[in-house]
Amino acid sequence: NSGTNTHTSNLTTLACTHAHECFGPTWGWRGIMRCRRLLFAAVVLGRSGCMQPIRRPVNPALRYGAILLILAPLIAFAPMRVALGLAGLVAVAALAWIGPVWGVYAAILSVPVQQIVTLPGGTSFTQAAVLLMAGAWLVRAVGRPQQMIITGPLFWAWLALLGALLLATSFTPYSTSESIKATLRWGVAFLIWFVAVNSVTTRRTLIGLIACLLVAPFANALIGLYQFASGSGPPSFRIAESLPFVRAYGTIGQPNSFAGYMNMAWPLGIGLAMGWTLNAKQAPHLAGTSSVRRFVPMVSLWLLAFALCAALAVSFSLGGWVGALVGCVGLLAALGRRWAIAAGGGTGALLAFLLLGGATLFPDAIGARVTRLTGMLRFFDPATVTVTPENFALVERMAQMKAGWLMLLAHPLVGVGPGAYTGAYSDVASAPWYASRGHAHNFYLHMAAETGLFGLIAYLALIGTTVVLAVIGLQRVRGPLARGVMIGCCGVIAAVAGHNLFENLHVLNLGVQLSGIWAVIVLLPRVAQSRGLGAQSPRKTPSYFMEGL
Repeated sequence: NSGTNTHTSNLTTLACTHAHECFGPTWGWRGIMRCRRLLFAAVVLGRSGCMQPIRRPVNPALRYGAILLILAPLIAFAPMRVALGLAGLVAVAALAWIGPVWGVYAAILSVPVQQIVTLPGGTSFTQAAVLLMAGAWLVRAVGRPQQMIITGPLFWAWLALLGALLLATSFTPYSTSESIKATLRWGVAFLIWFVAVNSVTTRRTLIGLIACLLVAPFANALIGLYQFASGSGPPSFRIAESLPFVRAYGTIGQPNSFAGYMNMAWPLGIGLAMGWTLNAKQAPHLAGTSSVRRFVPMVSLWLLAFALCAALAVSFSLGGWVGALVGCVGLLAALGRRWAIAAGGGTGALLAFLLLGGATLFPDAIGARVTRLTGMLRFFDPATVTVTPENFALVERMAQMKAGWLMLLAHPLVGVGPGAYTGAYSDVASAPWYASRGHAHNFYLHMAAETGLFGLIAYLALIGTTVVLAVIGLQRVRGPLARGVMIGCCGVIAAVAGHNLFENLHVLNLGVQLSGIWAVIVLLPRVAQSRGLGAQSPRKTPSYFMEGL
């Protein structure tokens, strides 16, 4: 305004007057006074705005690139420990800048390679990714204190389980270090869920999370199918003496754990394929798109789901097959009440068929496994059974379960301690089964043996909370794709619950994959219904995929 301009003009005139008086000799007292007047003129001109510097924004990429160029020589020539520390700090800063969700992606994608390559110090890729992810989220949370932290019912169920684990660790009469390690593995799974829930805020990042949950198991499924077809595996993995095929084990190392990994993915793949199919047929916004753009993704998703199911089948894991059957029931139950009734009736008919000797109708390699499965459904005292080559595996399994039951009876409230099953096994072993297999071949019994009734109740509360949130999510989400994803998550919960009746799937950081599924259950109703979150440019992610969610 005019008043401000007049004031600025007066200041400028005064400054120029003082500056003009500075010209001339500058020695002695008079020189000092003239320098003082010159400084006064500079200050006045600065206040008037005539000497304000022109500020040009610096590209953040150039700024961080310059920092990396400075740190690169230090990392290259520093000692190994110092270099690893500097590299870790740089990675944390980079993840905090681009988003901690990328650390979640890296941790989920690292599950198949954790047993193949280890970093210096014996750290696996999964452990390193989780540490970087947690550090990046913490840095960003400190830098943005106004950002709200999302908790919810599942957060408190997680804390209850972790509290039960810590309680059992504090009272364990066996190795405390093993109990701490086991508790930390659960802590890693919690961090994956927590950071995912607090970092995925847009549909695009949610789609990235779902993609990671499918891509990593799919790649492992292809490896497992190749192992089965080519017979690449240990002789003990052969499905029959007269056949060249071996049980698929992927990069996980064991067929049963590999089957558990597949059970954490194939229901999500089928649910997404079903949702895409319905979306392609019903969505009006696809009317003007080409058939290639509409149906090629649909066919690709069905092929992905088929590969996951096929890899599970050729693992020849009895627990995996049972888990798949329960997962099918969960999938159908999520479709509606009529489908749930049909699924229950079909499951009962199948079990009756197998118990009445229907396994003899299958090929020998499959029939022998199914016959063994029917024997696993019966409980007996292994000390009273004569061991033969035919029933060796079955009796050994029952001996491990009996040991877990005796541990629970000896320590009913807090158990023997997380990770202390092997250490406590010698105290409850039955002759001649003196070697521990590391778990009780039933995760619920195993959890009760290690953490007592407190831990078992906390774990069941965690699973129950997840089921309730999934049911609520099915009622809230709209759109074929979103419902398909939620139905697939319901199938994963059921498949893992059924498989855990015969195995322990919370090993080898498989909990990272499962925590990602639980995060999707929480995120999908919130992100899919948020307006404006899917309005990004469709150049990278098709708009019809966004609208389907």
